[in-house]
Amino acid sequence: MSIVDFDRLSKIIEIPAPARQLLARPEKQISFALSLPLGDSFFYADAHVVYHNTARGVAKGGIRFHPDVTLEETQNLAELMSLKTALTNMPFGGGKASIKADPEKLTLLEKDSIIKEFVHMIRKEFFYPIDYIPAPDMGTNPRDMAIIYGETHIPESVTGKPPRNGGLPGRREATGRGVARAVEMAAERLISKPLAEVTAAVQGFGNVGSWTCKFLHDKGVRIVAISDIEGGRYDENGLDVAGLMEHVTPGGYLPESQANAISNADLLALPVDVLIPAASGEVVDGENADSVSAKLIVEGANHPLTAEADAILADKGIPVVPDILANSGGVVASYLEWRGAKSGTMTKQQETYQAVEENMCETFTRVADFAGDEMPLRTAAWALAVQELVEAMADKGWY
Repeated sequence: MSIVDFDRLSKIIEIPAPARQLLARPEKQISFALSLPLGDSFFYADAHVVYHNTARGVAKGGIRFHPDVTLEETQNLAELMSLKTALTNMPFGGGKASIKADPEKLTLLEKDSIIKEFVHMIRKEFFYPIDYIPAPDMGTNPRDMAIIYGETHIPESVTGKPPRNGGLPGRREATGRGVARAVEMAAERLISKPLAEVTAAVQGFGNVGSWTCKFLHDKGVRIVAISDIEGGRYDENGLDVAGLMEHVTPGGYLPESQANAISNADLLALPVDVLIPAASGEVVDGENADSVSAKLIVEGANHPLTAEADAILADKGIPVVPDILANSGGVVASYLEWRGAKSGTMTKQQETYQAVEENMCETFTRVADFAGDEMPLRTAAWALAVQELVEAMADKGWY
């Protein structure tokens, strides 16, 4: 089932029936058992690869490695990638992959072996020729992408690699950089506040959340609360972001402390200017949305709000900058890495930052102008993305 409300969009843009049918379900998907011996034990997990739509290019999307991931979640994330690449005008389609296992319970070498086996299982279908280009997502990291590159021996087959392994300087920070720029633009346009006067709470302190905090803190934002899966920290005068980043564990966990503790539920209800859910999906739902007191929400994570939460927040007059816009910095940087791998060109860190910010400025302005004063930003972003996909499918003669 599609996450897009096509009935609502059909009142805004023209969606021919065949195009709607093509977008309503994944173009291709495979599910398989990922199994291999690991020393004295045996690893077994469900794995999935989903293409949602490839009218605009090969499927692009991260590999999620998590004990609770499902095929349905993988399908939804692939669809979000189709929308995101279309909205930002990146020449990719939408895809996603997942491995249903807990990476925190594996040694480094065990995880390496699982990633290699994953590549072996999908090698013929997706890498020769390249039909799917993975990247890091929840539970995976640049090292894992380097392992994939080591198996395919094709530089452009994967993005998010470490710079010394053909990756892009600034790619690791790119999503957080884009979220920070989205916060800056949204604060000025939607709540009429300069960043130096903004307070923010960030739920999630992994790659996206931590770098978002750093860039916002550097711009003068007072980060009053940060959390991970186990809880968080709160200080109305502002947290020491640099100190927390220095001691955070690889999995995105804050250093242990009982001082200034705050629960995730309380963080989501703080009366801050900007709330940034940057961890997992559907953390704000029909049960807790009414407790949200922020003036603005910027989605750092993919799909952190349910449809019920969206409706409640709209009734409360709280604007939401949607995920396919706010966290699109990662796919912009992935494009730069992919393009450089194919051409042999090199990109400096500051050039990556500049490209992410320029694309965010252009895309945010286009979405906000299209939305006007009445339309939610999510609806506007979906409409523009779907319109691009509809036209791309028509150009290819798909209907």
